[in-house]
Amino acid sequence: MKTVSLAGALAVGLGGIIGAGIFVLSGTMISLSGTGALIAFIMTGFVAVILALEMGELVSTMPKSTGASYSFVYNAFGSELGFITGISLYLSFAASVSAIALGFGSYLASMAGISSTLYAHIFAVILILILVGVNLEGVAEAAKADIFIVVFKIAVLIIFIIFALLFGKFLFANISLPPVNGMSGIFSASVIAMFAYAGFQSIATMAPNIKGGGRTAAKAILMAVAISLVLYILVTLALLSLLPGTSFGEVADPLSFALKSAGAPSWLFYLVDLAALAATTSATLAMMIAGSQLVFQLSNDGLLPKYFGKTGKSGKAPITSVMLTAFFGISLMFTGNIYIIAAISNFGILFSYLISGFALVKIRRARRHPEKHSDFIKNSGLALQDIFEMPLFPYLPIAGIIMIIAFFFGFPAIALSAGLGLVLACIIVYYVMREDRDEPVIKIRFFR
Repeated sequence: MKTVSLAGALAVGLGGIIGAGIFVLSGTMISLSGTGALIAFIMTGFVAVILALEMGELVSTMPKSTGASYSFVYNAFGSELGFITGISLYLSFAASVSAIALGFGSYLASMAGISSTLYAHIFAVILILILVGVNLEGVAEAAKADIFIVVFKIAVLIIFIIFALLFGKFLFANISLPPVNGMSGIFSASVIAMFAYAGFQSIATMAPNIKGGGRTAAKAILMAVAISLVLYILVTLALLSLLPGTSFGEVADPLSFALKSAGAPSWLFYLVDLAALAATTSATLAMMIAGSQLVFQLSNDGLLPKYFGKTGKSGKAPITSVMLTAFFGISLMFTGNIYIIAAISNFGILFSYLISGFALVKIRRARRHPEKHSDFIKNSGLALQDIFEMPLFPYLPIAGIIMIIAFFFGFPAIALSAGLGLVLACIIVYYVMREDRDEPVIKIRFFR
């Protein structure tokens, strides 16, 4: 039964987007590129709009899929590329859970006046464990809980922006400076910015539960990206107004840090901290929903053991996939600083977006000529009516593919190596599992 409203779907999307990007990683972006952070947000915002349009068409074409980009790639290209995309995307969601929960822990530790990073990790682990219980209540219940959190944090962000732009002293001085580290700094910041926009995939993972199906999901995705883009730009301007760009390091609580350094009134400091806790809570929840739904879909498609598709007695939530996501989220928290965790997460997300662009081209071609692709349409479960179609096809998908490839050049070496190693590991695991089934090798001739 479809139980999630447009407001609920939008809340989950905004919950995933307006969390890490604004409350956790905006300071890191300014540290990497200074005023280039604005360019990075605008540039990645343009790409995010393209991706939102792509995702909108794909989710309305396959409204019964719960695996987001994985399901689109799986239906378009088969199990091999689907498996690689699915595992890469899942680990990205798990790393997002880790990075955002760590931001929650940092804000709570700062609010409590505790400087030790140990307490930040402890608070983050406690948050993930609490959200396991929320997830087990089901997608609809989690979405309803997100609505109130999203409204509160947006209201507080507006107050923060107004205060910073009215009382800040450094905006014009910062804007007059060139970006730190030139184009290299902008691309490095773009890696982080794309991580911030990743939350809208969580809407695609819950499409079968959304009232109105794929078209409503597509509308929620576009609305989430548009609202987030405006807020990201305004918050970056607000931060640059409060402090010199060189003051920001890789802190996990940049808004709190900026207010404290600028001598803001204590009531605003605590209000923003409360909003940050709410934001990182809802973003962690959204990523846990996305991760558990993705594992559930992988299990249903037979690419993971049936054990991971197990649901509770009420049938509300996939228990084992929720627990698995919590386990990886906690484990990845201890692998490095928040920038490296976010960059590793972003590799899988960008990889899934890249392949989804090609999937859209194939699926659009099949829908345009159903008489030639009837078997593909039937096997992939494609809808042919009531579809949202992205404009300017194929020019926008091509532009998106080119810009995503360019973003990979901004990755730190360790994250790029980890991402490529993950893809290679997925290929090996896939073929080991396939050979274990003793099935005939499929041979395709590309040239005759």
